[in-house]
Amino acid sequence: QLVESGGGSVQAGGSLRVSCATSGYIYNSYCTAWFRQGPGKEREGVAAISTEGGSTFYADSVKGRFTISRDNAKNTLYLHMNDLKPEDTAMYYCASSLPPCSKLVASGYKYWGQGTQVTVS
Repeated sequence: QLVESGGGSVQAGGSLRVSCATSGYIYNSYCTAWFRQGPGKEREGVAAISTEGGSTFYADSVKGRFTISRDNAKNTLYLHMNDLKPEDTAMYYCASSLPPCSKLVASGYKYWGQGTQVTVS
């Protein structure tokens, strides 16, 4: 089970941190990632992280602004978002799956959360 939290409304240039709490499996065995889907847009990969956090991957649109991290002791995934832009407005979803890690390819993830809304104005 994946449960996102931390979304909200923020002005352009602001920051937010969204979290994804997990339960029911050995979290540190799973690849995890954040995806988003804006109004009228396809779901896109935002950031991904390997099982132990040693490797991270980012979409070009968020590089330098977003940071993905995971705390395996707390079974929690994070996405720190800085310098937010109106085009970052979307529903943000966390996803996980067993290796091999699919990076930012949505079809490679088996488990999905319900999403948390981020709105930038």
